[in-house]
Amino acid sequence: MTILSRRDLLKTGVATALGSVWPFPRTCGRKALGAPREKLPVAAVVTVYTKNSHADVIIGKIIDGYRQDGGAGPDLQVVSIYTDQVPAGELSRAKAEQHGFRVCKTIDEALTLGTNQIQVAGVLSIGEHGDYKYTPDTQQHMYPRRRFFDEITATFERCGKVVPVFNDKHLGYRWEDALAMRDTAAKMKFPLLAGSSLPVAWRTPRLELPAECEIEAALSIGYGGMEAYGFHALEMHQCMLERRRGGETGIAAVSTVTGEEIRKTEAAGKWSTELFAVARRQMPGNPEDTAGWKPGADSAVYLMEHRDGLKSAVMMANGLCGHFACAFKLKGVNEPVATWVKLQEGPPFGHFSYLLRAITETIHTGKSAYPVERTLLTTGILDRVMHSLADGGRRFETPELDVRYKPVDWPYANHRDSPLELPND
Repeated sequence: MTILSRRDLLKTGVATALGSVWPFPRTCGRKALGAPREKLPVAAVVTVYTKNSHADVIIGKIIDGYRQDGGAGPDLQVVSIYTDQVPAGELSRAKAEQHGFRVCKTIDEALTLGTNQIQVAGVLSIGEHGDYKYTPDTQQHMYPRRRFFDEITATFERCGKVVPVFNDKHLGYRWEDALAMRDTAAKMKFPLLAGSSLPVAWRTPRLELPAECEIEAALSIGYGGMEAYGFHALEMHQCMLERRRGGETGIAAVSTVTGEEIRKTEAAGKWSTELFAVARRQMPGNPEDTAGWKPGADSAVYLMEHRDGLKSAVMMANGLCGHFACAFKLKGVNEPVATWVKLQEGPPFGHFSYLLRAITETIHTGKSAYPVERTLLTTGILDRVMHSLADGGRRFETPELDVRYKPVDWPYANHRDSPLELPND
């Protein structure tokens, strides 16, 4: 399945290989285009709520509209919030007074409004930003996502009722936490949605790999911190790779190299020079500077050996770029296909509006918009990446990352069937 235009397909050679453009289901996500639905009540469980924090750019769009200007927003209503920390510049108290939702002292209170019953249709757990420690060995940020989850599910058990839960970003800084969270949600039978906004952000050119395609090589480019932004790069990478033949089958081994060692792994054929250049050319200005780039100590390449034999890479190209892009070599296609995944770099950070569409659908339908296993896998990869970084690039075999799932069709921001169109997208 592909969302490339016919002109783009002919340009890249995909049309020749596939014969025709496979139509995307015209009904995907179309519930949002009908009459407005009831605004279902939700509880927000957050680390901090300060300007431009993840709490602000997600919860703020529920209470103040997608563009956070008082206009139209999702079919949700915040009725309560728990904030783990209250730093200077905190916004939740003022927002609560303005919009009439309850500021709670505990997570249990946020879900029950002080009663013995669940009083919300969904929970948004946003464990990002705030003053939290790092693990001493691997420098992973110890955000309390697992603690939030455990307290949410404890309230479910106390009240004898479950509702959908959204977990922002990766499931936890430890693989064991992520696995326990996924397994608990499955055992208790409630939808768990998680992950990055990159899989639903704008793509230039529009690109969705054909379902059941054969991928011969894959490389994605990211930038920023190895954990915080590396997760986003991995989610972008994975939302494309999961469409390959047979669906996702998991990761067999992970290693990470930094600085000058990056070019040595290039010479050894560990990652594709061609795909690195092709992905880079999709970025603004069509830059051609990959060949002469000298990676510094703050750059890294994540090398992944997939269980089905594919080998792929994520390049954290600090000092070269400040964008995300990915490129793929498909079997039977002469030229690689690639796209720049665009983010809105300032307020209102519109890519989070498209993440909210998935959250809203999950809460309204009682079914996860896309599999949590994607984020389970990227969480596990990231954990091993951080351990490899701390251990001099050691290769970790990862039998635990035997994570298998099938992808679903969910539209990204400028997908022709996106259920949400914002001004100036």
